[in-house]
Amino acid sequence: MIRYVIGRVGGGIAVLSLVAVAVFCLFESLDSDAATVILSRVGGADPTPEQVAALRAELGLDRPAPVRFAEWAKGFAHGDFGDSLISGRPVREVLLSRSGNSAVLAVITAALLIPLALGLGLIAGARAGSRADRAISVGALTAESVPPFVSGVLLVAVLSLTLRVLPAVSLVPTGTAVTARPEILVMPVICLLTGLAPHPIRMVRAQTAEVMASPYIRTARANGIGRRRLILRHAAPNAVSVSIHPLAGSVVGLLGGIAVVETLFVYPGLSQEVLAAISARDFPFVQSAAVLMAAFGIGIYLLADLLALLAGPRAGHLIVAGRR
Repeated sequence: MIRYVIGRVGGGIAVLSLVAVAVFCLFESLDSDAATVILSRVGGADPTPEQVAALRAELGLDRPAPVRFAEWAKGFAHGDFGDSLISGRPVREVLLSRSGNSAVLAVITAALLIPLALGLGLIAGARAGSRADRAISVGALTAESVPPFVSGVLLVAVLSLTLRVLPAVSLVPTGTAVTARPEILVMPVICLLTGLAPHPIRMVRAQTAEVMASPYIRTARANGIGRRRLILRHAAPNAVSVSIHPLAGSVVGLLGGIAVVETLFVYPGLSQEVLAAISARDFPFVQSAAVLMAAFGIGIYLLADLLALLAGPRAGHLIVAGRR
C-alpha cells in the first residue's frame, strides 16, 4: 500500500513536470510576449523594436529561456509563484482572490453531483427495463450529448429571458461574496451537473443492474429477502466501489466545465483571469495556474485510487495490477 502510494505520488510529480515544460514551450513558441502586448495596449500602435527590447529587459524576458524556467520552477517549489508581468501583483495573491469564487461553484456542484449520480444510477439499475430506468437512461444520454455551452444558452433562454426567474449573468459587485447572491449560482451549477452527471449515472446503473441480475441476488429473493435490503446491502456497495473513478473523472472535469460556465455566465472566477493572462502572454500566471490545476486533477485521481483500494480487495488488486 505504502509503496503503491509512493509510486503514484512520484508519477504525479513527473506528470506535473511535463505539464510545466509543455506550457513553457508553448509560450516560447508564440510570436509575441508580454512586452509586445503591454506596449500595444498602451500606445495603440505597433511598438518599435527598441521599445520592445527595453521593456523585455525590464521584465526579465531577455534572459535565456532555460534560466527563466529554472527561476520560476525554483520559486514554485518554495511556494513563490512569481509576479504577474501585466499587473505586477504577486501571482499567489491574484489566484487566491479569484479561486475562492471558483471553489464555491466547484464544491456546490460536487456536493450535488455525487448523491445525484449514485441515487439515479441505483434507481435505474435496480429496476432495469422499467419506465424509470428508460427515463433516466434516455435523459442521461441526451444530457451527455449536449455541449455545456449549448445547455447554458438554453438555460438562459428559458429561465432568464422567458420565465425571468433567474439573472442571465452571474455578476457580483466588487467586494461582495458570491454566496451573498445565491441566485447567480443556480444556472451555472445546473449547467455543470447537466454535463458531468450523465456518465457516472450510466456507470452506476450498469453495475447495479449487473448485481441485481446475479445468481446470489435471485437466491436471496427466493429466500424472502426484500428488495430494499438487497439494494442497500448488496447492490449499493458494489455500485459505489465501481463508480469511484467515473465520479473522480467528473470532479476533475469541473476544471474544464467551470471554464466554459464562468465565461458563459460572466461569473467572477479564476477562468476569466486565466484567459486574460493567456491573451496578455503573462507567463508566470498561466504557468502557475496550469500546474496547480494539473495537481488538483492528479490529487483527485490519487484519492480515488486510495478509496478503491479501501473499497475491496478485488478492486484494489485490479488497480495495482493495471498500474504495473
